[in-house]
Amino acid sequence: MSASDKYPSESGRRRFVKGVVGGAALAGVGAMGSATVNTLTTAGGVGGGSTIATTIAKTGGPAPRGLPQIPLQVNDDGFIEGIWPETTTVTQEGQEIEVAQQDLGGKTYAGAWFQYCGVESQENVQPNFESDNVFRSASGPPYDWQSETYSAGDKIHVDDFEDYTEWGNGIGSDGVGKPASVTWRSEDADTNLNAVVIRSPQIEEAAKNDEWLQASTDQGFLAYLNVCTHFCCIPGYKVLGESARYDAADGTYCVCHQSVYDPFTLEESLFIARPRPEE
Repeated sequence: MSASDKYPSESGRRRFVKGVVGGAALAGVGAMGSATVNTLTTAGGVGGGSTIATTIAKTGGPAPRGLPQIPLQVNDDGFIEGIWPETTTVTQEGQEIEVAQQDLGGKTYAGAWFQYCGVESQENVQPNFESDNVFRSASGPPYDWQSETYSAGDKIHVDDFEDYTEWGNGIGSDGVGKPASVTWRSEDADTNLNAVVIRSPQIEEAAKNDEWLQASTDQGFLAYLNVCTHFCCIPGYKVLGESARYDAADGTYCVCHQSVYDPFTLEESLFIARPRPEE
């Protein structure tokens, strides 16, 4: 397998929400960028191919594209849960296969968003994997407030984010967004899906006038899969002071190769999702 097969380059994307980190709001943008796709050889399997995923924007460093957003909602008990797309059967190259895919907020949301860096082989991104989809506290989180509030595996609750409009930890600006390091769809799975949940007044404000954000965020909460699209490292949001050197004190920063992402700017990224192993 070549390096380009494993880490396909970004080939086109459309920015539709733009925000300045530390600012008060985000504004919609409708310009379309290049839409060409590099054709890559993919290994045998099912459910791969050209995919348009909504991502938090890559703003610096060698990563080919942003990190895929995880749509979410606050359930009736106040716990924050990711939305997993409905399972459906489609015909692909003459075969009937099951995929996780549904219309959400005027877009096609699919499990293929998370099919990169080997994640596609994990059981918890298979279309029929059963999970309550609630975000749970990761072990050893980098935030003092989280380690003081939760034990590993505890469900994340909306009440513990009440100070999100002023929270800070000495890195970057206060009041930009309060984060939690979490796992998703990882109960009873062999491998965790690592994610970050952030509650931000910027997201809350932007969602008032954006159909996608109304469907994919809730009460200012936004989530994304925390696996760098460069070499599959684990980035950090407001974790390292050195991130300020790369304009990332209020963003998501991958220390391994200095890739930088902006959680408050969402883009549509066109890439080749790696197919799942044969079922």
